[in-house]
Parts: sequence; C-alpha cells; structure tokens
Amino acid sequence: MVADIIRDAPLGQFIRYVTRNRVLQYPEERDDWQCPEAYTGLQPEKQIDTNSQASTRIPSAATTPDKEKDETDVETPPHPMLTTAKTQPDIERYAASPALTRTKSQAERYNTTEELTEAYNDVVRQETLKTQPSRALAPERTADNRILITWYTTDDPANPQNWSPKKKVAVIVQIYLYTLAVYIASAIYTPAAPELAARYNLSPQKVSTGLSMYVVGYGLGALFFSPISEIPLIGRNPPYILTFFLFLMVTIPLSLINNFPGFVVLRLIQGILGSPALATGAASITDIYNLMQMPYALTAWAGFATAGPALGPLISGFSVPVMGWHWSMWEILWLAGPVWVLMMLCLPETSTPNILLRRAKRLRALQQKAGYEGAATQLVAQSEIDQAKLTTNDIIKENLWRPFQINLLDPSVAFTSLYIGLIYGIFYSFFESFPLVYGQGLPAPSITRGYKMNLGEQGLIFLSITVGVAAAVAVYVAYLHYYANPQLRASLASGQMAPPEGRLLIGLPASILAPICLFWFGWTGFNSPDIHWIVPTLAIVVFVLAVFLVFQVVFIYLALTYPQYSASLFAMNDAVRSCMACGAIHYAFPLFHNLGIGRGASLLGGLMVIGTIGIWVLYLKGAWLRSKSKFASSY
Repeated sequence: MVADIIRDAPLGQFIRYVTRNRVLQYPEERDDWQCPEAYTGLQPEKQIDTNSQASTRIPSAATTPDKEKDETDVETPPHPMLTTAKTQPDIERYAASPALTRTKSQAERYNTTEELTEAYNDVVRQETLKTQPSRALAPERTADNRILITWYTTDDPANPQNWSPKKKVAVIVQIYLYTLAVYIASAIYTPAAPELAARYNLSPQKVSTGLSMYVVGYGLGALFFSPISEIPLIGRNPPYILTFFLFLMVTIPLSLINNFPGFVVLRLIQGILGSPALATGAASITDIYNLMQMPYALTAWAGFATAGPALGPLISGFSVPVMGWHWSMWEILWLAGPVWVLMMLCLPETSTPNILLRRAKRLRALQQKAGYEGAATQLVAQSEIDQAKLTTNDIIKENLWRPFQINLLDPSVAFTSLYIGLIYGIFYSFFESFPLVYGQGLPAPSITRGYKMNLGEQGLIFLSITVGVAAAVAVYVAYLHYYANPQLRASLASGQMAPPEGRLLIGLPASILAPICLFWFGWTGFNSPDIHWIVPTLAIVVFVLAVFLVFQVVFIYLALTYPQYSASLFAMNDAVRSCMACGAIHYAFPLFHNLGIGRGASLLGGLMVIGTIGIWVLYLKGAWLRSKSKFASSY
C-alpha cells in the first residue's frame, strides 16, 4: 500500500517523469507482467469471453494468499456486474446523449432517477459480493469496435473504490487537513484588523476587505477549478498541488507587505488559489467511497470546512497583540506548508477517468513495444471518447451558463442558493458581533457593555462553533446510520427510490431551531455582562448544530432532485454563498452599530424564519414543484 501511495502521489509522478518511468513502475511496465487476454491483440471479429480469467489474477481483498489457489476453481454464479465495466457508460448511450463537459464522479454522473436508483442498487449488490473470489472484467466494445479500457478484475487495486480502509482514511485525512488549512486562513486575519485600522487609518468597512476578499475569492475560484479537476487528462492532484503551492508563495509577501491595498489584492488571490479545497474536496471523497459510505465521509469533510474559520481567531488571537498583525499571515504559512508537503508525498490520484486514461496509455505503449501496432490503436479510455466530442461552447454552457439558467428558472434551486447564502452570511457576521458582545461592547444609541474579554479570550469563544460542529456531525451520522440509510435500503428493496423530500426530514426541526438561537444570542448578548457569558455562547453552539444539519439536507436534496446538474449547482451554490458572506462581512458593522446586538440579531433571525418557511414548503410541496420544473428528475 505504501509503495503504491508514493508512486501515485505528485512527487512519485514527478520522479517517474524525470526517470522516464524507469522508477516507481506500474505493473504494466514491468517485464514479468502479462497482459490480460482481453487486451492482447484482439481482431475486430473475435468475441470476448466474458467469463475468461485474466492472465494475471489479482487476489480478492477478502482472500488470503493461502486460500488463493483453492479459490481459482470456485464456480461463482454469473452476475451482470462481473461481465461488463459498469464504471463507464456504453458508447451507444453516450452517442445519443449531449456532449459531456467532463467525466463526472459518483452521484454527479447520473442523469436520471433511474440511473441513480440503479447505482444505489449496484452498491447493495456489491456489498453482498465482497466475499466472492476475484473475477476478471471483460472490457466493452465501442461502436467502431475499439476496446474500452476498464478495471482488470472486480477487486482491481487501482480502482479507488477497492482501496483498503486504511488507504482511504489516509487519503481523506489529507483532504480534511487541506480544507481545514484553507478555511482557517480566512478568519485568522480578524484579530489583526484593529491594529491595521489604527496603523493605516482605515474605516471598519475598509479593514474588513482583508476578510471579505478572501471569502469571495475562494467562492468564485470554485467555478473555475471545479470543471478543471474533472478533465481526465488533468485529474484531481495537479490543481491541488499547483494552486496550493502558489497559495503558500502568495502568503510570503502577505506576511511582509506594508501596503494595505496590496494586502487586499493578495488576499483575493490567496482565496482564489485556496478554492480547489472547496471546489474539489468533496469530489475526491466521492471518488473513493460508494454511494452508501460517501455521506459519512462528506459529513466529516463539511465539519472541517465549518470549523476552520472558527479556529482562525483562536490561533492568532493571543499572538497578534504581542507579535503584530503580520504574525497572522506567517501562521498561515506554518500551518499550510506541512500539509502541502504531506500531499506532495502521500496523496494519490483518485479520479477514475484519469487513472483509466493513464492505464490506456500504458497498455498502448506495451502493445506498440510488443509489435502490436494495430491492437494498440484499438485500446481507448472512455474519457478519451468523451473529451474528443467537447467544444468550447459545451464547456461554457454546462459550467457557466447552466447553473445561472437553473437558478433563474427553477424557484426551488433559487431558494436553496439564497437560503444557504443567508446562513453562510450570518455565520460570517459572527466575526463582527462576537467582539461587540464579548469584547468592549457598543456605545450609544444601543448600549451593550460587553464581557471585556481580550482578543485571545474572544478567540476561545469561537470554540463554541467547533463544539456545535462536532455535535452536529455526531447527530447527522447517527441519523444516517439509524434512519436515512435503512429507509433508503427499504425503498430500494421495494423497487423504487423514495422521493428526495424525505431527506429533508431532519432539517425541518433544525430550520425552526436556527432563528430561535439568533434571538437567544442577540438579546442575552445585548444584556452582557448582566447575563453570564455562557448563555449567549450556548445559543451559538445550538445555532451551528442546526444550520449544519440544514446544509447537509439541502445539498443531498439538490443531488437527488437534479442529478444531471448537481455538480454545476454545487459550484454555483459555493459562489453564491461566498458572495453573500462577503456582503455580510460589510453589512454586519452598520447593522449591529445602528440597531444594536439585540435588534440586529433579531433582524437576521426574522430572515431565517422566511428560510424556515421555504424548507417546509419544499418538504410539503416538493413533488408539485418538481413536476413544474424542466430540470428536476421525476420519482
């Protein structure tokens, strides 16, 4: 496992490039490797025996070496999953569909409810086959009789879905740390804002741009980097490694600069360069986990993303008053640098289209080396066929225009974008309201005396967000395990997936709880320090728990209702909520200074009530709304 990780990591791939593939070789490049029969110089008229075994048999993950010999003679009942490469669509269906802009992964690649239902059924069937011996997979033929490269066996170790649990955990931990570092870098700046305002004579609105430009940068950057990472020729790792390296390089001048306009421009660039964590982190997770396991890993990833901004003020809150405002930027470098080194050494490529494309190139090189020139031209990856039909118009339409179109024409999608954006904006308004409640308070006309905490102690208050995230992750994982997944399996057993509105269930009470918590925080914080500081802090814990649950159910609702467009919708949702958070950073100061903490939080709570009504409408009238939509799938 370790050798494979090192070989597939960016540094390993660079070493392979420099040595012309003489070091860290793949099995196909070794002299003792035998090509599976299905790929060895087949003539067009020759039929593939779908039950034939590969020349080189790969043991099952559940098979020990001692048992391997005995299991080669075991008769395994034929199953459609074992005779064709289900990881790729057949060429006839592809030819009849619109040109694809990218090869999608997991839930994003299904265009209809039927395809998504079949994918879930495949997962259930595969779970029952884990104890079966390894079987060779016969490749499919294209319409022009070329051979589609796929996995060699049912437990092919090159398939990210077949990686061992330890390897999967090693990969997602790196994605979690990467995401955490990028999100911490957003709000780590906030304790430095008072010093910057005093040094450069800046208004509160101007000094807030150091945070808002970073936030809008990683939201807009997601629109660009999300489709790039789906191009099979590129894959996931190059955007990660290159942009994160540039992220680190930009952090160095940020730590040295003494010009505020230049600082703001660099923060915008830094946010854009950090956006692949937001744009592609979830895609990497969906590459390696099946549709039943994926929600658990994605929930943890969302937890890291939500807790990240809250940890920033804690990290820099004690150091900045002593070491100066530049120190907050140096801390980003010290935090993100080791993560980049770890990813460079240990992050394997997870994109299935990219892995199979590189396998196709190796097999073609092997066939050419053996003198099978004609056979080499027959070997092709599905992604090569997909990309050959791409046009610039397709790319622009699917990745830029389509998300805008759906948001404009589908009220359900527009509501979810605005509601999630509102929640995200309120979340970032805490970076303005917390110093007023827990710091020096507010002067007239709406006096709040505050708890008189210093910057470091205020940073500790942000841990309440982390506590809320941890509680929310635990609640949602329990909900998945004990309710959502059993319900899903039951609906699949009945022959039809349940409507997506059922996935909103846990979000309904959460949507009611969220505005209550804003009123709770606003009016107990307004009366500080007469009320103990733990009271408004508990309101934040419960608020974060509630909105985290709302986030999760809204995203799964979008994925199930609009499977064909989910990738584009998620990218647009990222951009909308980041832009609304950027706006919230700037409206929070006049909001709380003019209305006070109590009335300001109440205004935000009132807006959240509108969102609560919207979620209940989606739950109760979702079927009717889907029937009126030209983009939604039918159930």
